[in-house]
Amino acid sequence: MNKTNFGIFSTLLLLLVFCTSCKEQRSNNKLLINEVLLENEANMQDDYGQNSAWIEIFNKSFGSADLSAHLIKVSSQPGDTTTYFIPKGDVLTSIKPRQHALFWADGEPKRGTFHTSFTFNPESNNWIGLFDSGNKLLDEVVIPSGILKADQSYARISDADDQWEVKDGGENKYVTPNTNNLTMDSNAKMENFAVKDGSGVGMAISAMCVVFAGLLLLFIVFKIIGRISVALSKRNAMRAKGITDLKEAKEKKLGEAPGEIFAAISMAMHEMQNDVHDMEDTVLTISRVKRTYSPWSSKIYTLRETPKK
Repeated sequence: MNKTNFGIFSTLLLLLVFCTSCKEQRSNNKLLINEVLLENEANMQDDYGQNSAWIEIFNKSFGSADLSAHLIKVSSQPGDTTTYFIPKGDVLTSIKPRQHALFWADGEPKRGTFHTSFTFNPESNNWIGLFDSGNKLLDEVVIPSGILKADQSYARISDADDQWEVKDGGENKYVTPNTNNLTMDSNAKMENFAVKDGSGVGMAISAMCVVFAGLLLLFIVFKIIGRISVALSKRNAMRAKGITDLKEAKEKKLGEAPGEIFAAISMAMHEMQNDVHDMEDTVLTISRVKRTYSPWSSKIYTLRETPKK
């Protein structure tokens, strides 16, 4: 009995540790530092109309992630680290799936939740770290000094990508605060298709092949269903007649209905759906008649009785 209890306790403990580790791993992998701009001269303005440096954080998961109680730490010199605690209670700190959050590095935390207590030094290396509420590192990046000019950002090539690059406004290298890092101006597949099939003949042939393939598949499916239904009908008829010999059942055509029956059923369904029938003496047609007279509108019910004296 003691061994059984010990085994159950050990199993529950292992499951608890496994679930906790899985939960931490999912939480840690949700939030990433996605893009950073150190010098803002003519880029996006904050809610106070100021051009400030900013940090973009991306939620790469397909579920919401809350940034409240998280920490953003920066350092431009060894041993000189500034920490910004993201306050609780702001509903905007909850980032929707595959969306972004922008923090202004202006050193003015009194301006709101998304205004940090630190600024950047563009002339030196800048280390940025994102920590969860348990002070565990989620993501970090080092921006080397001298690689960014004014209004240029250091960002992942695309959202949540492992590689970083300088966004200088060149081809497919736009500074994209609060939106996707990779902006596509064209669709390479569509352009390639237009070059190879400008007249649309290939598209038409492909579409017709898909349609005919679908019709063929439907024919095969209905053919199989029809055979199965006929086989079941024969089996039920043989059971009802008490016949076990397949040859005898085939001679008596058990389970087989003549074409007239299917025609009659089809005609009845057609008449039922279209509300039509042949004009015959044995058919009683009842039509709705609208009359203006009703006992409720009769004048005799509107007359008032003579008051009693």
